[in-house]
Amino acid sequence: MFRFDKEQKVFDFNGIKIGGQPGENPPFMIASLFHNKDSVTKTDRKGTFDRQRTKEMLLQMEQMSEATGIPAMVAMVANTPDEAKEYIDFYLENTAMPFGIDMWVAEQRAKATEYVSKLGVQEKFLYNSITPWDKDIAGQVLRLKDLGIKHVVIQAYDDADQTPAGRMKSLEAILGQGADSFQTIIVDTSVMNLPSTSFSLIANRMIKEKHGLPCGGAYSNGTHMWGEIKQKWGLDGFKAMDAVVQGMSSALWSDFNFCGPAITVPRIFPAVASAHILLSTLVYDETGVIYDNPNLPIRKHFADFITKMTEGGSRRKAK
Repeated sequence: MFRFDKEQKVFDFNGIKIGGQPGENPPFMIASLFHNKDSVTKTDRKGTFDRQRTKEMLLQMEQMSEATGIPAMVAMVANTPDEAKEYIDFYLENTAMPFGIDMWVAEQRAKATEYVSKLGVQEKFLYNSITPWDKDIAGQVLRLKDLGIKHVVIQAYDDADQTPAGRMKSLEAILGQGADSFQTIIVDTSVMNLPSTSFSLIANRMIKEKHGLPCGGAYSNGTHMWGEIKQKWGLDGFKAMDAVVQGMSSALWSDFNFCGPAITVPRIFPAVASAHILLSTLVYDETGVIYDNPNLPIRKHFADFITKMTEGGSRRKAK
């Protein structure tokens, strides 16, 4: 269950290891800023936003990342290239974390990516994303190559076949148009709502079994789109549900997680770290291995337990 026969790819993105066998590396958290109704930035979508509060939020992300062992970056939501430029400049001035730009329209996304190339910061930029809805995927790949883009997200989803197998077919169709040639390739298996999150997780497993690529999803889509639950369970109930779903999802064949608004980091990062600690001992029980990455949450927080566990042989014996 927690070991793939297929060799698993591990990509180095700005010093962050993404991918590998379950439990090998902590999941990469991608939070969002500047989205609509963002209570942190209070952007007017024209380049005016609460810079001090946003700077504080970036610092908080850095601190939570260090405290939990969970690597992190921000995907900045923008509607126009000019808006994206404002955010990119501010971000690069205030943090060393890598970044992405979240723009739905491919033409606008391309222009913002040109600015990234002009600045020469391709090494810390995650292109989000090559999608099945893009009209000219092969042309997009060539343009990204010309701009020196090295790290990309591929979104896998098939409207006509919304099963995990449909996500696999979508991915393979995109890879077949040249998207398999980037230095880093991570696969977003497209969460559409809370119950369908399981289809994303199963697709993660299938893709890792066949291709060995790092997989994950926007698990916050499934939680934040369930808006009426705040009325049924209250805000505390929503927060509990959000943390549990994202922690559990991050532990099931996931190498990264688009984890939602940056303001949720104080609850989501500990939830994900806790889930990964449990994953580490599940992996140990199955394989006898605790991986060496010093940033694994279990190594950061339970080093003494690892020693006692491994020296004492507290592992289920194979029949």
